[in-house]
Amino acid sequence: MNKFATIAGLAVAATAMAASADSLLEVDLSVVDQITITATVGNSAADASGSSFTGWLLAGFFNDFSFNADSGGNGIGNLTTWANASSGSPLLFSAWDSFGLNVFNFSADPSVEVIGGSQAFTGSATWSGLDAGEYAAMLAGNISGDIYFNADTDNDIADGAVFIGTWNVIPAPGSMALLGLGGIVAGRRRR
Repeated sequence: MNKFATIAGLAVAATAMAASADSLLEVDLSVVDQITITATVGNSAADASGSSFTGWLLAGFFNDFSFNADSGGNGIGNLTTWANASSGSPLLFSAWDSFGLNVFNFSADPSVEVIGGSQAFTGSATWSGLDAGEYAAMLAGNISGDIYFNADTDNDIADGAVFIGTWNVIPAPGSMALLGLGGIVAGRRRR
């Protein structure tokens, strides 16, 4: 077997492994000063349990901004883990030294869980109390990343938080601008 075939085979295997993690949450930033997080039907990559007060972390959500737990106010909606009832008012948090966005207080159940191989989340929630700086920081952030369960800051990842899947922004902020530009171009008439 030649070196090229070996390298190609390893690349395909690595891609297949990376693709095995389901996208569990979609983040919508298309409305100014608002964030909506919606569950997909994706399955958790592992079993994990913990407190709703700790919640889950969208790792790498921000590039260089801290989001204050009080800034977005209570979310409105039924976003929760598949196995637990929704509190109807989840909260957002990011510590000053963390690039992740934490969703917590999403269930009144004292202990919450996700089960590997089963749907991780259900429902959707919207936070509309963002100020312009917070919203701009979200738009400038990453468009995808990993989700860690029982984690509220980046420090929890090294302390044993469980990787359960991925999140992504839909539509990606850059694609929204391109769609607008496409509409302008399509609206022009030839002379």
